Amino acid sequence: MVTAQDVALAKERIGKYLYETPVIRLQNLDEALGCQVYVKAENMQKTHSFKLRGAMNKILSFTSEELSRGIVAISSGNHGIGVAYAARMLGAKATVVLGDTALEGKINEIKSLGAEVVLCDVVERQNVAQGLIEKYGYVLVPPYDDEMIIAGQGTCGVEIVRQLPEVDVIVTPVSGGGLLSGVAVGAKGEKPSVRVMGAEPAVLPRYSKSLAAGERVVLPKAISLADALPAIQPGQLNFPLVQKYVDQVATASEEYIAKAARLLSAEGKILAEPSSSLPMGAVLEGNLRFDPHEKVCFVLSGGNMELKLLASL
Repeated sequence: MVTAQDVALAKERIGKYLYETPVIRLQNLDEALGCQVYVKAENMQKTHSFKLRGAMNKILSFTSEELSRGIVAISSGNHGIGVAYAARMLGAKATVVLGDTALEGKINEIKSLGAEVVLCDVVERQNVAQGLIEKYGYVLVPPYDDEMIIAGQGTCGVEIVRQLPEVDVIVTPVSGGGLLSGVAVGAKGEKPSVRVMGAEPAVLPRYSKSLAAGERVVLPKAISLADALPAIQPGQLNFPLVQKYVDQVATASEEYIAKAARLLSAEGKILAEPSSSLPMGAVLEGNLRFDPHEKVCFVLSGGNMELKLLASL
């Protein structure tokens, strides 16, 4: 299992390549969410997403020979942007396999960073990437099911606790589980008493069902406003970490994801993609509850959203 020491090493390794994004107090949201609201603004990261943390940590672990072969990544968008950015910084060729639900803006951003894009059905991404590895010898940068990726994402949790030592709860969106498992390990390594929670789309409750079953459950493909959270099964390495370190995982329906996105934009004055506001949706829906005195930090996982989507909400 990934440890707090692994996260500490990742923070040292990737520190000079990333921003230490701010923790921001959003007092205007206290009444709606029933707690003292803070956000970790990963939408303000260099690639506008936390994904750069894990991607950079993984790619920095490659040898020069591996980098020379080229990199391939599986993504719904934000991980691909992070991989493309990291590859460009380190002078490596990158190819990103995207699901067919990826937003046009994210596709264009990956291409603008010099990476090649391959589109396919979201459930076929692993097979397509494996085919490219066999054909060209590329090295894989997984989106979440990898120890270096998990440790990199965990640096976000370390920063939250150091920036807000009195934090009571940290809540992250969850798809495959890289962010949630990493943040739980990193944050509890700094402050064992902090509670860590995850929130996922009600149409894709892969962790809710898997935790109830005691094993990883595979779900049918589904489409959500939270387009950055398309995984149909928890990651093999992520799931036991979530079982061990995460206090609760809840869901948010599409209606409440949209309500949360509007709340964050209109009252919080922060632009973030619906995947980021999903945990707030779980609170608005009553699936996560806090005491008014608790300091709760919501991780805004990304800000790569097309403005026409915001308008549609």
